[in-house]
Amino acid sequence: MSQIKERPILFSAPMVRAILEDLKTVTRRPVKGTALKWLEEFVPEFVVHSANGLCPYGQPGDRLWVRETFIDLRGTGVEHRPDPDGPLQRYAYAADCRPGSHSDEARKDFGLKYKPSIHMPRAACRILLEITAVRVERLQDISEEQARSEGVRLMRDGSGTWVSREGPGNLVTPWSTAKEAFGDLWSSINGPGAWDANPWVWAITFRRVEP
Repeated sequence: MSQIKERPILFSAPMVRAILEDLKTVTRRPVKGTALKWLEEFVPEFVVHSANGLCPYGQPGDRLWVRETFIDLRGTGVEHRPDPDGPLQRYAYAADCRPGSHSDEARKDFGLKYKPSIHMPRAACRILLEITAVRVERLQDISEEQARSEGVRLMRDGSGTWVSREGPGNLVTPWSTAKEAFGDLWSSINGPGAWDANPWVWAITFRRVEP
């Protein structure tokens, strides 16, 4: 019986919250390396199909363990028990502690500093994702449904406004469509002009499984 392959993947705090709320079930990442060379030189459908096998994040059935911004509480004296009968909680996560919140202020009072997600060890992982589909496409080919699955959300005030991310003080950027909101999200992560460049991307669909 073959062993399930696991690979790490980075997510920001707002995207971690979207995953935990089951709002985000797909992620897009830029295509690089050999796969990008194939796509730029040949482009036909059979090449796009073949490029899927080169996805560095894996194939359907493989798993991704989420790296997120965190704190190792060991030795700090502030470990706690979420479940009175359970073990001490060794790790805390930025996604659970919004900027300016009471818990964030308490963190600062104790002098606790976050560690970047890139440094998270596998033992600290609390979110495990199983890949259900992989495809390659142009970024701007994303549909409204797929944009919603990327974690952007509709305002609850009935205005029909979409928002893409949280900013200082929980401010949001409003858009009239989910696709526009996702474009803002993509540019906030990948830099100005990143959406307009319309790069080839991996579209990786996933579902949460028990870590």
